Amino acid sequence: RGMKRFAAILGLFAALSLGGCGGGLYIGWGDYGDTIAPSVSIAAGQTSVAAGGVLRVAAAASDESGIDSVAFYRLDGDVATRLGSDGGEPYQWDVAVPADGRTTVSVFARARDAWGNEADSALLTVPVTP
Repeated sequence: RGMKRFAAILGLFAALSLGGCGGGLYIGWGDYGDTIAPSVSIAAGQTSVAAGGVLRVAAAASDESGIDSVAFYRLDGDVATRLGSDGGEPYQWDVAVPADGRTTVSVFARARDAWGNEADSALLTVPVTP
């Protein structure tokens, strides 16, 4: 968001500076930044995971203005629990799988670009074995 403000100030400065070149003063105001959300997907190398075990997941994320970070979430019922984030490629996380009787574990990744736009991957659901 700081970059958006900087771009707006820079645009105003340029308009004021160039206004004295003859032709009048033109001031543009608007959002001079990226408003497009990044693209993100998630995958796991395992087809199942043991209760109490660890599921390693990896995310692929891209955006024209660059990826700031990718956060990983586990669904616990209807609640998305943030597990942590990775600020550099390869974006990956080791998901602790609770031994609480669940038969599946569901996770997703949330990518954030340099302008603060966010997007979620599709939900990845992996069977949990006892």
